[in-house]
Amino acid sequence: MPYDAALDKQLFTKSWEGEGTKLSVSVYSYNNGQKKLQISRENFGAEGEPRFSKLGRLTKDEAAAIIPFIQEALPLMQ
Repeated sequence: MPYDAALDKQLFTKSWEGEGTKLSVSVYSYNNGQKKLQISRENFGAEGEPRFSKLGRLTKDEAAAIIPFIQEALPLMQ
């Protein structure tokens, strides 16, 4: 079965912006299935345009910024 964007429901999302980057914590459910946590990163180019990039490693400041978002999202995953 191919991916169908209409079946992918975003249940929660919060973002944090730091120097040249944006981290987003989201909870999704595909086709009313298991709820899953997604953490994504966007880096901003020289002209300020956002570009998706691998999450990779987090700095201490980045981790501290998104931990409250993860804690807020966890009860929604029940």
